[in-house]
Amino acid sequence: MEVVLHPTYFPSIAHFVAMAQANHIIFEVCDNYQKQTYRNRTSIYGANGKLDLNVPVVYSQKNRQLSKNVAVFNSEDWQTQHLKSLESAYRTSPFYEFYIDDLLPLFQMEATTITDFNFKCIEAIFNCLQLPLSYGKTEQYEMDLKPNIDARGLVNSRKEILQNFKPYAQVFDTKHGFLNNLSILDLLFNEGPNTELYLNAQTLQL
Repeated sequence: MEVVLHPTYFPSIAHFVAMAQANHIIFEVCDNYQKQTYRNRTSIYGANGKLDLNVPVVYSQKNRQLSKNVAVFNSEDWQTQHLKSLESAYRTSPFYEFYIDDLLPLFQMEATTITDFNFKCIEAIFNCLQLPLSYGKTEQYEMDLKPNIDARGLVNSRKEILQNFKPYAQVFDTKHGFLNNLSILDLLFNEGPNTELYLNAQTLQL
């Protein structure tokens, strides 16, 4: 199974289910950037429920840009804010201390383009899971990707397909219940080494 999907910021569990179950991964890098998507956003489980973390970017709707050319707006100290949010949300989770040192460099480097930074985030998660990561990139944008599996729709936060993944223990689930399809970070910090088994056991809805 060859799957095509967008490189996103600490991708959702759905994205990782698609990647974990694929024979080969192809990342879409020839698309036009769109706002209100997971290209520069991830969702975690905070004390008050679902919390979106947004990476600020330099983008104007008037001048269309390819996603791979959109720069990160580093005048805001967004990395420190995101790291503090992760600590507040997951410091009591079973595996936060186990993995956070491996992820810290992502919050200390200067991000250039959002696409390049997203690749670094994805590679870091695969390293945490001790899984090999081999992928290709698109060379042009194509609407019809058959016979490949088109998972690019997972990037759209407004039209996100509701996934029905198996519940796992979350830090604040006694307050707000199980929150489905959050960032891979939620699964990693809560399930640790069991993350790979969980991903392979899920059924993805596209």
